[in-house]
Amino acid sequence: MLPWSADFAGRMDHDVIDSAALRGNPLGDPHERPIWVYLPPGYDEDDTRRYPSIYVIQGYTGHLGMWANRTPFRRPYPELADAVFASGEAAPAIVVYVDAWTSVGGSQYLDSPGTGRYHTYLCEDVVAWVDARYRTVPDRDARAITGKSSGGYGAMVTAMLRPDVFGALATHAGDALFETCYQPGFPRNARELRERYDGSYDRFLADFRGRVAGTRDSDLPLMETYAYASAYSADADGTVRIPFDANGALVPEVWERWLAVDPVRMARRPEHAEALRSMRAVWIDAGTRDEWYLDLGATAFREAVAEAGVPDERVHFELFEAGHMAIEYRYPLALAWLSHRLAGLSG
Repeated sequence: MLPWSADFAGRMDHDVIDSAALRGNPLGDPHERPIWVYLPPGYDEDDTRRYPSIYVIQGYTGHLGMWANRTPFRRPYPELADAVFASGEAAPAIVVYVDAWTSVGGSQYLDSPGTGRYHTYLCEDVVAWVDARYRTVPDRDARAITGKSSGGYGAMVTAMLRPDVFGALATHAGDALFETCYQPGFPRNARELRERYDGSYDRFLADFRGRVAGTRDSDLPLMETYAYASAYSADADGTVRIPFDANGALVPEVWERWLAVDPVRMARRPEHAEALRSMRAVWIDAGTRDEWYLDLGATAFREAVAEAGVPDERVHFELFEAGHMAIEYRYPLALAWLSHRLAGLSG
């Protein structure tokens, strides 16, 4: 294993997409975004063959360049993905790496007046861009979406909101069962705001943006909650509503807006249950020591998927011993499974 780089059996194209949906977004973030498209071995040898496509989305704070990060004794995910195609473990497919970073750290892949039209960007701009330039099978039954953490959340809700675009999904420790994964952190955040910022998120944001980020332990928890509120509970004018008060207690009318986009609750609504029943494949996994209890969210989502009527043979559910981080070795397992399902195989 080389510590700096590796040769690909397939090919990775690096490009830029100009998104109409992201023009004029409320945060002033770029509407031109990097995009990586992986083409499997053999793609350039037969210019008539078409391929299923699998879209990979990232967790909170993720941006596209992070896929190239290398840690000791591990290979980054694009190399792991290339390896499963090179070995034949995965059926040939095009893999699309999508950037949805925002200046608050993420978008949750939703359309929101607080962040911008990232759901439209993903489902309309990115998919159309890829289908126009590569030999995809341009059909929802040949298209999957996969991600971890907030990316896992995005995979779940995108498949439920746009079953016309995506016909399969994989979620690794995706945000779900919000009262379990989010609510326990609200009192801690309220205390930090009280002690450092007189209870004001505006003061926190001004301080955060005026110094090196991450130099206080409270930076990421406070910013993460603000990013989620920007996605889940922003008013039409862009005002971000926080779901807890100065004592860390829930603000019911705001919290209900969060719960409305909880994948577990969404899956139990008739329209989203119907979308789930249409999925060709649903992969759900999480580590049993997840720091945000997303293994419990995974179990709850699996139960909701079953209640929706998705046949067991279309679902892979697994809990494994791990925390929330360093589980990228799981991604190629789901990638290979999805590729076979999209190809109509039983692997």
